[in-house]
Amino acid sequence: MSPIVYTPLYAEWLALRDKLTTPVIRTGRSRGKPTQGPTLIAGVAGALVDGIAPGDVIVASEIRHLGRTAPGEVGRVVECSGAELVAGELRRLGMAVHVGPLVTTDHIVDSVAERAALAAAGAIAVDTESGLLVGEDGQSVVVRVVVDTPGRPLRRVGMPVRGARGLMQLRRTAPAIDAWAAATGEREVLLATPRSFCAGVERAIDTVERALERFGAPVYVRRQIVHNRHVVNDLEGRGAVFVEELDAVPEGSLVVLAAHGVAPAVRQQADERHLKVIDATCPLVAKVHHEVRRYAARDTTVVLIGHPDHEEVIGTVGEAPEHVIVVANPAEAETVQLPDPTRVGYAMQTTLAVEEPAETAAVLRRRFPALTGPRRDDICYATSNRQAGVRAIAAQSDLVIVLGSQNSSNSKRLAEVAEAAGTRAVLVDDAGELELDLLAGAERIGITAGASAPPELVDHLIRCLSGLGPVSVTENGTLTEDVRFALPKEVSQP
Repeated sequence: MSPIVYTPLYAEWLALRDKLTTPVIRTGRSRGKPTQGPTLIAGVAGALVDGIAPGDVIVASEIRHLGRTAPGEVGRVVECSGAELVAGELRRLGMAVHVGPLVTTDHIVDSVAERAALAAAGAIAVDTESGLLVGEDGQSVVVRVVVDTPGRPLRRVGMPVRGARGLMQLRRTAPAIDAWAAATGEREVLLATPRSFCAGVERAIDTVERALERFGAPVYVRRQIVHNRHVVNDLEGRGAVFVEELDAVPEGSLVVLAAHGVAPAVRQQADERHLKVIDATCPLVAKVHHEVRRYAARDTTVVLIGHPDHEEVIGTVGEAPEHVIVVANPAEAETVQLPDPTRVGYAMQTTLAVEEPAETAAVLRRRFPALTGPRRDDICYATSNRQAGVRAIAAQSDLVIVLGSQNSSNSKRLAEVAEAAGTRAVLVDDAGELELDLLAGAERIGITAGASAPPELVDHLIRCLSGLGPVSVTENGTLTEDVRFALPKEVSQP
């Protein structure tokens, strides 16, 4: 079914008819049977809660059709699965967007008491048409520009001006609506296995959660516990306080060291400030630190393959700064100079793409025959497994979506691995960051998540894609990770 845009009011239809390439139909207040398939309902609405201004855009997460029910009662409820995708597109146009439940009533709501009752039930906006139009398949999207608010009701001086400005704002939504229409369609989703949290990330997050339970808020955390915005925001909401350096932590307080590891100087500073330290360093990172210390004790230069500005590398270098030289790629390996080429070893950042550090190590072995290395390369099992998983789905996909934050090294590497396989790839924090233009014509989409990205982000993305059309989901791969790391004794002992 081809996507269609519906505008209930004539003025709404006039605002969009010459701005859209997608068919736009004026419906009046009712079309009889609710729609099916990809449908977008555009128009104006009233806000129910404070913090929403005239001209702001509402994208409905669900439609509550009250009909003739009493104020505050919920009648028919329909989910709008694609809401976050469209909301993200509108935000990229520079518009103020609010996502939440929209309620449809059979009359214009203008009284303070009725607005308050609807808001108390959780709705953020109200109209009189959307509930009559949306279908039950979750493929309807509702985009409404606010023209009245609790503080500026309909029957108030200035409403004609607000109405005209609202319709002008509605015209500005046209590029996002056309992008939605182009992205609709039936598609297959291939899920990479494994994906999302690894044992080291789970250990780090559990450490902060247990510390909050045992010692109460605030629990200070140096830097991001793992490189993911959603994880950090969630822990902040529970009472964790993230700081860049320990001098921001009150003396004598409890502080958790993040999964990426720290230099000994940081631990020394913690001692000087009498901080109670819980170390959430990933055991695999700690293993690399141990290797560097072992080399340094033998007066051997360590070539550390990694990105010099990454927190893991900074912490590793700090173990023996006079003995460590960081090399980022094969080109740097070709030119690096060592104080004694007969006494040299190498170690690796754990979150790199597998191929590049292997090439870098090969260059080092050729140039320095005395080079020694770890018994096993330092790329962690989770990094290797996730890269193998994304490589498998990339070969079968039109587009690969990697869920993870931009400062997550392992997530960035997953996107690079997919692109190296010849497939378009994009790294996004969540569904709201996914540009709809990328979905146009992509009938088979691969999805994975970095080792620091919560698994629920994958489920949410699939739900959003189902709002654009029917979606079939296939798990690609059967590898199961059963690695578990013990928690620090400070939070594991009774």
